[in-house]
Amino acid sequence: MRKFNIRKVLDGLTAGSSSASQQQQQQQHLPGNREPEIQETLQSEHFQLCKTVRHGFPYQPSALAFDPVQKILAVGTQTGALRLFGRPGVECYCQHDSGAAVIQLQFLINEGALVSALADDTLHLWNLRQKRPAILHSLKFCRERVTFCHLPFQSKWLYVGTERGNIHIVNVESFTLSGYVIMWNKAIELSSKSHPGPVVHISDNPMDEGKLLIGFESGTVVLWDLKSKKADYRYTYDEAIHSVAWHHEGKQFICSHSDGTLTIWNVRSPAKPVQTITPHGKQLKDGKKPEPCKPILKVEFKTTRSGEPFIILSGGLSYDTVGRRPCLTVMHGKSTAVLEMDYSIVDFLTLCETPYPNDFQEPYAVVVLLEKDLVLIDLAQNGYPIFENPYPLSIHESPVTCCEYFADCPVDLIPALYSVGARQKRQGYSKKEWPINGGNWGLGAQSYSEIIITGHADGSIKFWDASAITLQVLYKLKTSKVFEKSRNKDEKPNTDIVDEDPYAIQIISWCPESRMLCIAGVSAHVIIYRFSKQEVITEVIPMLEVRLLYEISDVETPEGEQAPPLPTPVGSANPQPIPPQSHPSTSSSSSDGLRDNVPCLKVKSSPLKQSPGYQTELVIQLVWVSGEPPQQITSLAVNSSYGLVVFGNCNGIAMVDYLQKAVLLNLGTIELYGSNDPYRREPRSPRKSRQPSGGLCDISEGAVVPEDRCKSPTSAKMSRKLSLPTDLKPDLDIKDNSFSRSRSSSVTSIDKESREAISALHFCETFTRKTDSAPSPCLWVGTTLGTVLVIALNLPPGGEQRLLQPVIVSPSGTILRLKGAILRMAFLDSTGCLVPPAHEPWKEHNVPEEKDEKEKLKKRRPVSVSPSSSQEISENQYAVICSEKQAKVISLPSQNCAYKQNITETSFVLRGDIVSLSNGICLACFCANGHIMTFSLPSLRPLLDVYYLPLTNMRIARTFCFTNNGQALYLVSPTEIQRLTYSQETCENLQEMLGELFTPVETPEAPNRGFFKGLFGGGAQSLDREELFGESSSGKASRSLAQHIPGPGGIEGVKGAASGVVGELARARLALDERGQKLSDLEERTAAMLSSADSFSKHAHEMMLKYKDKKWYQF
Repeated sequence: MRKFNIRKVLDGLTAGSSSASQQQQQQQHLPGNREPEIQETLQSEHFQLCKTVRHGFPYQPSALAFDPVQKILAVGTQTGALRLFGRPGVECYCQHDSGAAVIQLQFLINEGALVSALADDTLHLWNLRQKRPAILHSLKFCRERVTFCHLPFQSKWLYVGTERGNIHIVNVESFTLSGYVIMWNKAIELSSKSHPGPVVHISDNPMDEGKLLIGFESGTVVLWDLKSKKADYRYTYDEAIHSVAWHHEGKQFICSHSDGTLTIWNVRSPAKPVQTITPHGKQLKDGKKPEPCKPILKVEFKTTRSGEPFIILSGGLSYDTVGRRPCLTVMHGKSTAVLEMDYSIVDFLTLCETPYPNDFQEPYAVVVLLEKDLVLIDLAQNGYPIFENPYPLSIHESPVTCCEYFADCPVDLIPALYSVGARQKRQGYSKKEWPINGGNWGLGAQSYSEIIITGHADGSIKFWDASAITLQVLYKLKTSKVFEKSRNKDEKPNTDIVDEDPYAIQIISWCPESRMLCIAGVSAHVIIYRFSKQEVITEVIPMLEVRLLYEISDVETPEGEQAPPLPTPVGSANPQPIPPQSHPSTSSSSSDGLRDNVPCLKVKSSPLKQSPGYQTELVIQLVWVSGEPPQQITSLAVNSSYGLVVFGNCNGIAMVDYLQKAVLLNLGTIELYGSNDPYRREPRSPRKSRQPSGGLCDISEGAVVPEDRCKSPTSAKMSRKLSLPTDLKPDLDIKDNSFSRSRSSSVTSIDKESREAISALHFCETFTRKTDSAPSPCLWVGTTLGTVLVIALNLPPGGEQRLLQPVIVSPSGTILRLKGAILRMAFLDSTGCLVPPAHEPWKEHNVPEEKDEKEKLKKRRPVSVSPSSSQEISENQYAVICSEKQAKVISLPSQNCAYKQNITETSFVLRGDIVSLSNGICLACFCANGHIMTFSLPSLRPLLDVYYLPLTNMRIARTFCFTNNGQALYLVSPTEIQRLTYSQETCENLQEMLGELFTPVETPEAPNRGFFKGLFGGGAQSLDREELFGESSSGKASRSLAQHIPGPGGIEGVKGAASGVVGELARARLALDERGQKLSDLEERTAAMLSSADSFSKHAHEMMLKYKDKKWYQF
């Protein structure tokens, strides 16, 4: 039998293995009890994996650009990502393959193209006219480092400045270098004895394209005449330059410097600046220079027809403003406004009405790219209010600690959440429409609603509408509102398990139909919420404290310490509900001075006003036990039909009736087994000599339970804090013995081995024992050692009786075993359809009910899924159980293993979900080795196995989740959600669903030159750049200077556009083209090899003749 299994593992990835496993399982079945054949609809052709969209703020942004005609914003990042934003709902993500930081972005205005300059000295031309932008050309500089680029409006010649101080010119159409070069020594000539430093600025005079202004870092600025190839003027200042900007008339420009000054220069007077301003410097009385300030990193000079120009700058604050937040300064006439930002400024751009640099600019807004936010300031309104940001950029407002994804939700859910969330909107935004409004929406082919829930480190929970590949925040819930906050830092209670973020969310359990929400937090607390549209004031927050012990009843009890009341014996059929405790328990320490019976957080004792939305129904907290802190919760489930919530950790399991506010079950994991415990465990030594374990130490200290390594939703940061041994924490108060003991992580190996955590919980209506003739409500419990135990639930009738009679909970004795920690469980009926857990439909509970409503309630059974009496006894169900290593389908009530699949031998499953997809059901798994797999149900045939991405950090493990209709997501960076699909149908429709970035727009008319200017030659001077920079006049550039790389953009564009029948033809043609291309490449290569072989033989022959008659010493 064992041998057979090994063979099965080897062909586990082929479809044939499923038939082998079926034969094997049928051999195990009792004669006459064969499984009915279930017709499975899902085949491997229904599956295909592809990324769909990325939401959230671009992580580590480094560059910014705006197309004023197309109204599209581009952001580049330090990891080579490119994010493009149009109107709300139109956004796009692209990635440079090299992963080098983006240092600058330049739109080809109204052309549907963008140039990116990277830190690895490459330039790339992106085609934005296709839904998935692609690179058309790349240029790699080999001998020079790129520092600054400038592309004049409506020009095809891109100026590229380098670290050596030279300027090269690139033809944007062919992406080749011109032979025209401006060398640094020619630019500065004898004006300076030393090297002027890298080029930090290039721009052409708005009124004369033939004059180029070049800024060097050292403080030298040169006005270069392109035609005569010499400098007209040189401007020197003794402070380093950070940026330069023109006045639109081309007679003045402004420079920002490293000492916090701005200098304004007249073009024709290079001797000294016309004006020197220190915006934030204190003016000294006796005419001395003001004190130096921090560098002004960027300045912009924008004019208006009616009124003073705007000077907008970032940086430049005085050095004595310690702790002051980063600022953007707007100088307009005599007024100076200093706008404080929450994060440091990466870049900013002023949005203007015209794309022409030689016209009045008429600025209307400033877009400010911050380290972790994007802010848009309205310049036209008094007080410069900000625009309300419509993009979903606030995912990381507080770090995300967990997330859940729900596709195909009830249709009324999103409107309900939106209506309660609309009241939370901040006031004081600009009255105007969001000005970045380019592009067009895609055609939403999906008709179902999708919701993403994110849990955060500050205890907040956000609900997002994720329908049709968009993302919009609906509602935010602050779970920390029910707890007392310490007024100052000294008051911090040392009952906390974690050093910071005591309210961080670890697990979210949500029932979309009944809208019941349950969360588990890092301080071993559980909160149950009901949804209501009415505001209520809760006089006393209902709370329970639970003492979860890891205990094998010690034979001897140490004197001087009371033995805690033992949990209900396993066999007992009627555990008495523990009455709800009055507010915080009084017994704060046991008689030997150890902290005891105290929760980690203090629930508010004052009345709590609860706004419409989610309102606290019950707070449950685990308490300290004899100096040992409560262990973090590892699994959680809520059921609205039964009125029960259950949670577990590495000590045991607790079940609470949230309607009666009573604890029904409180058992150590071992006690769940009763006499059926398969492990030999030694009882723990008496409590006094015990070495308690803290927080997540089991996990970080070499991990007995590999499952916890990935399952625990705390961030790696948290687990590190929790697991530090006391001797590594010098700042701990040594006097508080109990505290330091609780943090100690030296757990005896026996203790560690026997710590079996609860890793999965599932309420359902099924057969609890082999002898059952009908399904009944029960709870299935999965542990980290691969055991599944079943607990039977005996519920009182509905209505008032439900609140008066106790729920009876009793372990059923049913035990199933799998390899690896249990991750997920689900149930199928005899036709192979998913049996959802029972649930109540949502109803408003804050409104007094009518009498006849009450009557109806009394009669109604609380379970929505109940078997009809006509069902035959032979009608069976299937339990689907997925562990870290394998999946099993168990036939019920017989408990025979119908199908089994070893998912992975060398790795482990991080996330497994049983999901529905195009009228079928499958098991979807994400492995730590980066594979995404799906298996059919119930036969567990492999349908998809794709290497997607390896587990590079805890964040992916904590946030990866699958949902129905072939959707999945994970946090790809601390600020961004990546969504993907494993459905072939969605992959095909994706092209239609994506928005268009480029829309045909007329370029505005150029400004009028006016009669007199035309007559006397005032207006803008144009320049025939083609004549100057083309090959005919300037020759070819040196080949070794830069290497041209054709991009995949051309072929990608065809691939992207191809869909449907035409797509198939296009693909076939493309394949032929590519094949032809490859063959011609091969031909060329063969010819090249032949010629090189030929030349080599000639060369060898010549060498032989040359040296034939020479002696060895003549060589």
